[in-house]
Amino acid sequence: MSVNVEKLEGSMAKLTIEVEYDVFNKAVEAVYQQQKGRIQLPGFRKGKAPRAMVEKMYGEGVFYEDAVNKIIPDEYDKAAEESGLDITSQPEFDIVQIGKNQPFIFTATVALKPEVKLGQYKGVEVEKRDVTVSDEAVEAEINKEREANARIIELEDGEVADGDIAVIDFEGFIDGVAFEGGKGEGHELEIGSHSFIDTFEEQLIGKKAGEDAEVNVTFPEDYHSEDLKGKAATFKVKINSVKKKELPELDDDFAQDISEFDTFAEYKEDLVKKLQERRLNDVKYIKEREAVAVAADNAEIEIPEAMLETQVTYMIDDFGRRLKQQGLDMETYMKVTGNTMEQMREQMRPESAKQIKGRLVLEAVAEAEKIEIADEKIDEEIEKMSKRYGMTFDELKKAITPREIEQMKQDLACNEASELIGNAAVEVEKKEETTEE
Repeated sequence: MSVNVEKLEGSMAKLTIEVEYDVFNKAVEAVYQQQKGRIQLPGFRKGKAPRAMVEKMYGEGVFYEDAVNKIIPDEYDKAAEESGLDITSQPEFDIVQIGKNQPFIFTATVALKPEVKLGQYKGVEVEKRDVTVSDEAVEAEINKEREANARIIELEDGEVADGDIAVIDFEGFIDGVAFEGGKGEGHELEIGSHSFIDTFEEQLIGKKAGEDAEVNVTFPEDYHSEDLKGKAATFKVKINSVKKKELPELDDDFAQDISEFDTFAEYKEDLVKKLQERRLNDVKYIKEREAVAVAADNAEIEIPEAMLETQVTYMIDDFGRRLKQQGLDMETYMKVTGNTMEQMREQMRPESAKQIKGRLVLEAVAEAEKIEIADEKIDEEIEKMSKRYGMTFDELKKAITPREIEQMKQDLACNEASELIGNAAVEVEKKEETTEE
């Protein structure tokens, strides 16, 4: 295999890759061996027709397409590594030459990491944020713990009230006809949670266990189902039971139940410290992120279209994986939202460009500041990873390739560059926006 590199305009390059005929012929032979069991020619038992006879009958290139699909990925990977190029996109392939007794030649057009002309990245201005923890934030955290430790008590006698849990059966009708997805049994509905549409929950207030109710609502105009948008509906509801949350008292017993502290005062003091630490970390992260964004805006970068498209594809794939974790798929999501794949790709372009530019600036700053990652830091990262994956340090280190080690070094260098930019940023009070009458 040999590779010739031609640099193109706009941070693009074309790799012309020549593969020896013997190598290509082995791929063709492998395809023939895989497929011959399904081939039957006159005069031969099924699976016994010689390759030469098959090629004579169906044409010399009968196995070429599958052979090309088999050989290109490996040969491209070797050529890309041999070229030493910093490739930032998926390749676009074209076949130049293919045939018997001649080298197989194809091209791969790729985007390269573009040149970065850094602007100001030290001392950039970011908005100053308050790092104090408010009493309201502390109270909200305590109330969250109270809610998590609340007892649920079924009321034998009593009316549904705001904050109660009504266990209901329901069925919805539009113009007297039941509609799909509008029926449920034994559903626990927290009154005031606004998990049901319109004034559904409010209309149950005052009802008692065992009673039936008729609830009239209107679906919102932006409802996900086209058949229900803006439609008036009636729900027949039966109140099976009413449950009430009983919140624990904020005393020493509460503190002992949910923490290692003996008194509520000690628990609250520790909570304030933790919230303060969390707030400081949050503000530091926001400051760093904003400073990097400003540094990226100050830089001059021309992002190749192929590089941008590759990042968009990555973001779409990542979004699809997260949908699966929620039990959805991309097809269902697009039906519900009314989006097309083309629209999704267009919507993700600005964020993709922002991510690319931010990363390129961090890499350029790391290089400008001569940030180098020692082997000891890599070992520390591998040690952390080994604990997450349930492996020993030696097992994981042996499994990681040299290319992955280089990627880890680059990631850690970018992290240090980001921290450098954030630490050097100047915090300024947010300017009040004024409007002229």
